[in-house]
Amino acid sequence: MKLQTLFTYLVLSACILCATPLANAQRIKDLATVQGVRSNQLVGYGLVVGLPGTGETSPFTEQSFRTMLSNFGISLPSNVKPKIKNVAAVAVHADLPAFAKPGQTIDITVSSIGEAASLQGGTLLQTFMKGLDGEIYAVAQGSLVVSGFGAQGNDGSRIVSNTPTVGTIANGAVVERSVPSGFMQNDYLTLNLNNPDFSTAQAMSDEINRRLGADPSKGYAIATPLDAASVKVSAPRDVGQRIGFLATIENFEFTPAKAPARIVINSRTGTIVVGQDVRLLPAAITHGGLTVTISENVDVNQPNPLGGGETVVAARSIVDVDLGDSRMFTFDPGVSLETLVRAVNEIGAAPGDLMAILEALRQAGALQGELIVI
Repeated sequence: MKLQTLFTYLVLSACILCATPLANAQRIKDLATVQGVRSNQLVGYGLVVGLPGTGETSPFTEQSFRTMLSNFGISLPSNVKPKIKNVAAVAVHADLPAFAKPGQTIDITVSSIGEAASLQGGTLLQTFMKGLDGEIYAVAQGSLVVSGFGAQGNDGSRIVSNTPTVGTIANGAVVERSVPSGFMQNDYLTLNLNNPDFSTAQAMSDEINRRLGADPSKGYAIATPLDAASVKVSAPRDVGQRIGFLATIENFEFTPAKAPARIVINSRTGTIVVGQDVRLLPAAITHGGLTVTISENVDVNQPNPLGGGETVVAARSIVDVDLGDSRMFTFDPGVSLETLVRAVNEIGAAPGDLMAILEALRQAGALQGELIVI
């Protein structure tokens, strides 16, 4: 499949998907989260031991190793430098889920922070996992699972597959402290939309009120939109009733508002995603490719054998410029981007050409939609 044909298929497929009516309602739990119910990031510093000579001898690893031994009552003389090629200093991080209780376990990720070649076969020693407030919330320890592989020869040649300096430990940390939650602190719950939109917030509020028999026009509302991202919902104070109440409303279905007219361009990969409501104002477009070809040749001048001259080698450059086949095409008011994409591909433009055309249309004020380049 040619690049242009593939690009046409991908962009038109995106247009078709975006143009599908949002008649299928979505659940509130898929569009919003409950304020205060969130995970927390944990991080720690530790040592991985038992490596088959793939560790490191960096200063901070040596210092950490000495500190570990001193905790067990073992002191090394200051003039003795331990050879610890089977030890590596690592950073350990994890996400502590909401409502995690002491005694529960969480998965952790272990990453080398020094010059260790691989963590394959290593074991993480007891590591304290701290939160943003500096308190210890979990303790990690266990044997690593490393999917990467690395091998190195004596001449310095090396083969690496995946990332051998990062490993994971399933259920590798035990929760020691729970994080207080604001789930029960007020007489209401706040639902935060994943994609803020005034129309969606109002639609969600209306659906909750309708399903629960509330009528805001008569001064009785259970759900009230606060802004484009949040909806406040009155909720019972009793724990059991509040959980049952939230379990009920999060399964309510409603049709969210259409997304704003946007075109998203990834300039690194050439990916272009076109929103369904993007339109064009009257415009005439011409776009031609400029191809510059430079070839380097060598001319050799050989003198007469009896002339006593010297052979001369001269470089000869040939520069050729091709302006390509430029064509102009026009659009009527309100034409969709699908029509533009089809027209651009009919004249053989590549994804990079379409990016340039879209940017020029935006500068000319002929593009009704937001152009986002990532």
